[in-house]
Amino acid sequence: MTPAATAHTANTQHLSWFGKSEAWLDSKGKGAWIAAMVLGFVFFWPVGLALLFYMIWSKDMFKKSSRNRSCSRRMHVMSSSGNSAFDSYRDETLRRLEDEQKNFEDFLERLRAAKDKSEFDQFMDERATKASEERRETEDA
Repeated sequence: MTPAATAHTANTQHLSWFGKSEAWLDSKGKGAWIAAMVLGFVFFWPVGLALLFYMIWSKDMFKKSSRNRSCSRRMHVMSSSGNSAFDSYRDETLRRLEDEQKNFEDFLERLRAAKDKSEFDQFMDERATKASEERRETEDA
């Protein structure tokens, strides 16, 4: 057994078989839950249905993992390293990176708006051209 496997079994020794199964699926990720649900539907539909209801009820399936990672990263960053110079450098660097991220997101938003406007202007030009052509055709007829 690997050290990781022994640590995993040590953490789940007090759990029931259901708890151990849940912990094992959680360690494998959302894909394992979905695969278990699909296999449950294929082999015995009530099992698949029960897994589906459990996943919806627990609401873990619909949480965004990036949000959880950023929260844990912020909590880790907030702890002091014991070196005040490093802590101030780290805080300044994180503030600068957050500002750069906000500026980049604003730039992307402006870029999307400009693209949307150009596509809309092109659509309106095509529509006006088509309408004038139809008017000419009706006048000629």
